[in-house]
Amino acid sequence: MLHVVRLLLFFCVTSLSAQEISNHAIGLRLGDSDGFGAEVSYQKSIGRYNRGEINLGWRDSREYDAFKLSLLYQWVRPIDGGLNWYYGFGGGFGDASFALTTRDNAPFRPDGGVFVFAAGDIGIEYNFDFPLLLSLDFRPELGLVGYGDFDDSIDFDIALGVRYQF
Repeated sequence: MLHVVRLLLFFCVTSLSAQEISNHAIGLRLGDSDGFGAEVSYQKSIGRYNRGEINLGWRDSREYDAFKLSLLYQWVRPIDGGLNWYYGFGGGFGDASFALTTRDNAPFRPDGGVFVFAAGDIGIEYNFDFPLLLSLDFRPELGLVGYGDFDDSIDFDIALGVRYQF
């Protein structure tokens, strides 16, 4: 129980200390993103301790064409110097169209179409003295619309973010 109290006290103290988050940051979020790969990422500060993040991933290949847009709201908390941690929530939507394939010598088209998801977000970032922001985050996603069964509707996305701050 004492460890829980210490942990809560640590988070309260770090939440009260001063921090600097950039007004704008743009770059790439490099992860699996459920088959979309790298995403173009933009962050905009909303007050002193909060920001919005927009990510766009797309894929244009022989197997499928798709895009995915996610929108997140985040709270940023300092740890030490330029090191911060953050958490947030949001959601997104997208569309996927798959190429016609064969299964058991018969034409087969996998499920595709519009999809909608809810997302959480937790991560750690380092704000350098020059305009570079590196982050590592975990974004679990839960499919709400357009997903097959429950197992297909859960995704655990881990990514490295590299952003230019201005």
